[in-house]
Amino acid sequence: MTRTKICGITRAQDALAVAASGADALGLVFYDKSPRHVSAQLAAQLAAALPPFVTLAGLFVNPRADEVREALRRVPLDVLQFHGEEEPEFCAQFGRPYLKAVRVKAGMDLLQCASHYRSAQGLLFDAFVEGSHGGTGTSFDWALIPHGLPLPVILSGGLHSGNVAEAIRRVRPYAVDVSSGVEAGGAETAKGIKDAAKIASFINEVKNIDLQLSR
Repeated sequence: MTRTKICGITRAQDALAVAASGADALGLVFYDKSPRHVSAQLAAQLAAALPPFVTLAGLFVNPRADEVREALRRVPLDVLQFHGEEEPEFCAQFGRPYLKAVRVKAGMDLLQCASHYRSAQGLLFDAFVEGSHGGTGTSFDWALIPHGLPLPVILSGGLHSGNVAEAIRRVRPYAVDVSSGVEAGGAETAKGIKDAAKIASFINEVKNIDLQLSR
């Protein structure tokens, strides 16, 4: 079964829509240069609105250690997600499982990357866009992901209900991660504002392809 994560939540009603859809995880962005950034105070309010059994992930980009610890003090994050140039020793110091995001482009040795971040709970593969650390709504060539990676693969980058089934069919990831693909007006006009119908459609596409592949 392919797990699902909806990232970049900024409103309580969207957090509840994610939970109602049956998604496995919800992502909060603590990177202040992101249009989907949430303060620790708002993040705590969003976390408090969630029902049980929804994994809460906190996304950081090259943070200071004290910034991560302060977020953990105020928000019950289950997993940390690092999208910058953080080294494994930094990522592993906080007493939480972590995911390491990798911006994929041709020529990268993803097997070596997996070996370097072997303490990670999984690798999140996103598109490489110059000057950006994710959330661009851009996809990449899924054929660049090698088979036999020793860590679970979380596939991100430009996913939406129209392509997630094909992505799962081709990559067979452990999980898929979506942000702009379920936003109300698209990535350019409503960053951080989710659409409950798009969330439900995305989750249904994941469930349907899983059923097809299990037969």
